[in-house]
Amino acid sequence: MLDLTKLARQMQGISQHLTAESVAARQRLERAERLLQEVQSRQADLVARQQEWGDRLGFSAARPMEPLSTRIPIEPAPRLHTVLATDGSQIAPSHHEIAYCYLINVGRVMLHYGQNRYPLLDSQPEVFYRPEDLYVSRQWGIRTEEWMGLRRTVSEAVMLAELGESCRTIPDAAAVPIVPDLPALAMVDGSLIHWFLEPLPTEARDRLLPPMLQAWDRLRQARIPLVGYLSAARSGEALNFLRLHTCPHPTPDCLTHCPGKTEDAPCQVFAPLRDTALWGLLLQPGDRSPLWRSSSRILDLYGLHHVYFCYVNVGAEIARIDLPQWVAEDEDLLNSALSLTLAQVQKGYGYPVALAEAHNQAVVRGGDRARFFALLEREMIRAGLKNIGTSYKEARKRGSIA
Repeated sequence: MLDLTKLARQMQGISQHLTAESVAARQRLERAERLLQEVQSRQADLVARQQEWGDRLGFSAARPMEPLSTRIPIEPAPRLHTVLATDGSQIAPSHHEIAYCYLINVGRVMLHYGQNRYPLLDSQPEVFYRPEDLYVSRQWGIRTEEWMGLRRTVSEAVMLAELGESCRTIPDAAAVPIVPDLPALAMVDGSLIHWFLEPLPTEARDRLLPPMLQAWDRLRQARIPLVGYLSAARSGEALNFLRLHTCPHPTPDCLTHCPGKTEDAPCQVFAPLRDTALWGLLLQPGDRSPLWRSSSRILDLYGLHHVYFCYVNVGAEIARIDLPQWVAEDEDLLNSALSLTLAQVQKGYGYPVALAEAHNQAVVRGGDRARFFALLEREMIRAGLKNIGTSYKEARKRGSIA
């Protein structure tokens, strides 16, 4: 139980601290805006320096693919279109439960607009209990709980591709006429850049990344653009490009001139400012920023799915939109993806409807967890197993005598 009386004593200075931080953030923001205006005249030179010295930089800086002065209004979405989304949740394994296993539940959503068709709103659960599912990751030093989360990411991508292919397939006896080439959009919550795969051993990464990229390739073949929607994005990749302009050295060789420096490097003049703060000053509602190409190292393995991104003023906030290379380089797919994304945010009053519904379908609540283990216990008893039950620790934690 949280003791609010004790907590209140620790909050006496928080207002003064936040006020000071607000003033400092405003000053950093003004400095970043001035730098952006200065950089516009030498963008090509800085891009060339980044390409030449990119492997010597001590920070990740995205590369602008359009003029930094780009502000493009997003076109209205067409009346007829389809939006797909998946999101996942899980029940983590515990040695204190009646059986050591875990569950991944992927919510699936397919919304048809202007087509007189029923939406798809369901979830696809899968239980993992075999030794190869539970213990295979330990040979690489990866905990089972962490491996479960990685597997969930792959399952979300695979099921999204399945939805995309079904969206483009006309049933033999369709009750409602279906037009297979209508505009469609596939959405995921969060970034398409999976940084967490970078430190994994090669063998472990090879079990995760290829099936995910294959799923995205199926969307590419179906010509369904894929976007990753980031609300309240914390990235500073675009602002980091400006650091090339503020570098005081003749060459941006961080490993030689500033070894080991991060927060106090001479080019770090506006940290910890985020990209969204700057673009919040520059974008009107419904506008997008220039496209940027991310320089994250894990993207070297993405091939055609190398991630680009832009910032969009969706009205309620500045959202970051991640796009695979094949979407960013196809003007029709790019415009369609952004217009349908903005329409989703407007329909959802600040957050995409499809993503919110996919989350609601996927989430596993306390009652769902209890029913899952009750069902498992019943099956174990039916199979003739004895001495089934939770540990004394788990049983004691579920009740209190206080």
